[in-house]
Parts: sequence; C-alpha cells; structure tokens
Amino acid sequence: MMPAGTAPPGIATPEAGATVSAEAPVPAIALEGVTKRFGTLTVLDDLTLAIPPGTCCCVLGRSGTGKSVLLKHIIGLMQPDAGRVLVEGRDLATLDRRELSATRLRMGFLFQNAALFDSITVGENVAFPMRRHTDLAEHEILDRARAKLGAVGLADAFDKMPGSLSGGMRKRAGLARALALDAAILLVDEPSAGLDPVTAGEIDDLLAGLKTDHKTTLVVVTHNIPSARMLGDELVFLHQGRVLARGDVEALEASDDELVRAFMASAGATG
Repeated sequence: MMPAGTAPPGIATPEAGATVSAEAPVPAIALEGVTKRFGTLTVLDDLTLAIPPGTCCCVLGRSGTGKSVLLKHIIGLMQPDAGRVLVEGRDLATLDRRELSATRLRMGFLFQNAALFDSITVGENVAFPMRRHTDLAEHEILDRARAKLGAVGLADAFDKMPGSLSGGMRKRAGLARALALDAAILLVDEPSAGLDPVTAGEIDDLLAGLKTDHKTTLVVVTHNIPSARMLGDELVFLHQGRVLARGDVEALEASDDELVRAFMASAGATG
C-alpha cells in the first residue's frame, strides 16, 4: 500500500502550475473563502482555513455552526456556493470523476456512529474498501484487515458481527476501516460521542498515535474539550459559519470572546 503522503498514480501534488515554497509546504487541506447556503440560511460564511500536513486541526463550536458541513466539503460530498476547497493543492471543483475518486482515496472518514455494515462481519467491514478500490489478492486483503483491527486493539473481533460490539469497539472498528487504504488524511466526526471518558481517551490515544507515528493529517470535529486539548495543534472555533477564534489551546483560553472562553472552560464537556 502507498504510505501516507504519497499521491496515487496520475495525481500530481501540488496542483499543476502552483508555486511551492520550500519554507511553506502545500497545505493538506485548504479552504479559501468558502460559503455555503441552504435557502436563506448561511452555514459557512467566507471561511478560510489551511491545515498543514501531519497536523491535527480540531474544529469546535456550538451545534449547528457548520462543523459537519465543513467535513462534507473537504471530502467533496458538498460543493461551496463560493470559494474553493483544495486537498493537497488540488481544487476539488476542477477535478473530473476519476481524479476526484483518486483524491477521496487519500482520505478516510470516521463517522460519528462508526457507520459499520451490520450484515457483514467486522473483518469484512474493514476489508470492504480494499475489495472495492484495490487489486490485492484475497489473502492480502484478509491479512491487512486483520492487521488494521489489531492496530486498534480488536485482533479478536474479525469474525464478530458489529451488533455484538460495544460503542467503543464499534468506533475502533470504524477507525480500522477508515484507515484500510492507508489514508494520508483522516476526517473525524465527534469521535467521543456516546462514549464514557475512559473509552473516549482510548480513541484519542489511537488518533494521536496516527499523527505521531504515521504523520496522518487529522481534522477532528468535537465538543470534547479534553480531546481537543490533547489532539489539536490548532483549534478552530466556528460560530455562525465563520471563524470566531483560532490558535493553540492557550490562545483560545485567552480569547477576548466570552463564548470561546466559556467553551474552553467546560473541561468535562463531551457534547
């Protein structure tokens, strides 16, 4: 499998014609003036954001501020009404179907509810992306699926059905599937939702290990302030579709905005 940070065949990084400075690597993800409206409701409002490769950006904010919509734009499930979304230097709006598919294969998505297929085993869930998107032999797919499950502490769950797993185990299995293609970028929607503090901490440890050991770029939408403190190189606070505050933990704790400070002070918040 291709290591994180290696573009698939036929995909140039950065975008053709882009000027790259040795001092400023192309962001793994960049949003430039992104606006998204649903009728009269503006969900993202001239949003600009750049996430360096191999870092973690935690996206914070109250419910309904556009955090999940932001993730859908990054993976190309939604298109902005204005502005651009670039992944590894490539403007998603300019890609044809083959190029967009190849770019999406560079990204994994850990859903809030894990989104496992309940009718097949945990192992088959993890194998599914490899069956669909690679030419690996069957024994290689099974070996890799077992290895991915082992990496998240589920070595014994290969033949189990998703319905028999606890919430934390389902989240781990979803993470193993999200990483089945060795994604360079991982988008994570509320990783601690519905989990007890101990299990949430275990998920955080797995995500932190991806960044440290594999240089995976993480975009984590969360209400869990302890998780954001642990994982985030940069924290971005969205409010009414705009960036209200951004920076490291200390910067947001010292923010001039009362809402941001109150959010950061909610040490036990899990959303």
